[in-house]
Amino acid sequence: MKKILLVLAIIYVLPACQNQETKKVVQYSIEQFMNNINVSGSSFTPDEKKILYSSNESGVYNVHEINLNDKTSKQLTNRDESTFIVSCFPNDERILVTSDQGGNEIYHLYLLEQDSSLTDITPYEKARASFFGWSQDLNSFFIQSNKRDARFMDLYEMNIDTFEPKLIYENNDGFYISSISADKNLIALTKPVTRSYTQMFVFNRAKNELIKLKDIEETVYRPVEFSLDNKYLYYLTDYDNEFTYVERINLENLSAEMQDQETEVIYRSEWDVMYAYHSFNEKYRVIGINEDAQTKIKVFDMATGNEVQLPDFGGQDITSVNISRNEDIMSFYAASSKTPRNLYIYHFSDGSYTKLTNTLNDEINPDDLVAGEVVRYKSFDDLEIPAILYKPHQASVKSKVPALVWVHGGPGGQSRIGYYAAIQFLVNHGYAIIAVNNRGSSGYGKTFYALDDRKHGDHDLKDCIYAKDYLAQTGWVDTEKIGIIGGSYGGYMVAAALTFAPEEFDVGVNIFGVTNWLRTLKSIPSWWEAQRKALYKELGDPAVDSAYLYKISPLFHAENIQKPLMVLQGANDPRVLKVESDEIVEAAKANNVPVEYVVFDDEGHGFRKKDNEIEAYGKILKFLDQYLKGDDVEDLLISTQLDKAVKK
Repeated sequence: MKKILLVLAIIYVLPACQNQETKKVVQYSIEQFMNNINVSGSSFTPDEKKILYSSNESGVYNVHEINLNDKTSKQLTNRDESTFIVSCFPNDERILVTSDQGGNEIYHLYLLEQDSSLTDITPYEKARASFFGWSQDLNSFFIQSNKRDARFMDLYEMNIDTFEPKLIYENNDGFYISSISADKNLIALTKPVTRSYTQMFVFNRAKNELIKLKDIEETVYRPVEFSLDNKYLYYLTDYDNEFTYVERINLENLSAEMQDQETEVIYRSEWDVMYAYHSFNEKYRVIGINEDAQTKIKVFDMATGNEVQLPDFGGQDITSVNISRNEDIMSFYAASSKTPRNLYIYHFSDGSYTKLTNTLNDEINPDDLVAGEVVRYKSFDDLEIPAILYKPHQASVKSKVPALVWVHGGPGGQSRIGYYAAIQFLVNHGYAIIAVNNRGSSGYGKTFYALDDRKHGDHDLKDCIYAKDYLAQTGWVDTEKIGIIGGSYGGYMVAAALTFAPEEFDVGVNIFGVTNWLRTLKSIPSWWEAQRKALYKELGDPAVDSAYLYKISPLFHAENIQKPLMVLQGANDPRVLKVESDEIVEAAKANNVPVEYVVFDDEGHGFRKKDNEIEAYGKILKFLDQYLKGDDVEDLLISTQLDKAVKK
């Protein structure tokens, strides 16, 4: 019956496809794609005449500045380790930056002086430190660090002259610290119980009192910030709703009994509100909405209530709005699936804006790139699965192309509309890609988000498998050549596909993916302690759920791997230890199937360096061309198996 429905679906789609013509497209090398520039972050200098940002123009992320008058730019750091902008000092030319060591995620804060000297101001061995914002009086800043207890992040106030940290909140109970009030007295905290249930607290420093503000089962509370007058706490919640929205609670007469305290809905959308915040003096309110895998920004004038009319970039998303301290100008980024992120400056007085960067490699014609299209299809239980489809210009009914099911990280991540050089590179070379937002992905309501709990490697994997039916319906995908690719949790899904459904995909590319949940959940970084219990409730506790975790771990079922496998791994990965990839590779090789293993000695959980990305995705394309696109794939498999059998 399923085959009959599939045939009918193909017949239904074909008339719309018959008139499609293939387009001649220039194919670009991985070096050309990686010669695009990635930019992120922004901080205004005290005189607001320059913006500092992070860029990988040099091949490694470093801090750059750009002059707002003449658009000239200058690189301020020149390190081999990825280094990112944190903030300019409010009254002088000093700068805070952050970096880890080789991708180990143990970040420190560094002071960058005008003479380019760099000093680690959080030199705590094996401890992390992160910036938590400036005090309202601008005479100090706050940091979080686990230097006292590796499990928990404490809150410190840092003197801007001596850089001596003063402990202002000792976190012994596994809270997430969210915000501190302008008078430094109130600290907003959350405690995750599960992914869909968090408790919200406020700590009163003057009274040394912890007050529970909100605790409703299966409800998320995420504090955003306190009002300047310390009267309200703004937060995101999905109470009695599928999607998160902005609410505030009145903190006057703060007491231990706050469950029925006055609350007010501030902003609600038909999609998740991802974030909300106010400018320095609360002149503007910024709302970020996750609208069907795209970011929609709204900026409101607090005096009038009117929405500020932001520029229309014709399909490009505006993100990362940063309003200057004097509230006259703001920076933001704009990007689309065909356009890398670029930095802009906007003037509130007249609505004018200026593009400050040009990140697309001049050698690449954007017309040769492909716009991602949001699509939906039905899974095994008729659940509608959102996805983003990338159709190569070369593809047509008469010229069918191989395809890849792309799986995002997480669990709980989301594939979104945006520029991804790796995706554009593979699509440019003739691979259709469908980036699946399987059940358990964020952005589609809390019910959808929880659907993969304790069903990992099963129901979410079936969502990926059913993407093949959708690809078949297009009429321009070669259904005999469909692979699966993903990183982190997406890498786990690749390994799960090749072990639990070994006939479904023709190749798998696992990029730093989990293969042994027993080990991963026992070895999570110490600083994840606050979310350990919530993680165990979602995935399983290795102390009591070992049988279940064994069942869903691909490593213990690796004898089922029948198709070519490629594994990429960072040697310094603190989340997915290298030994996991070592073991799945050895187990797969024992099956006499082609296996390629690429290890990067100077990377962690993801790629930070252009040279490594060039090597990684160049080798991925070569692997796919050989084992997925090639007409002689079956012969290669037989030849490989015979060769290994002879050697044995």
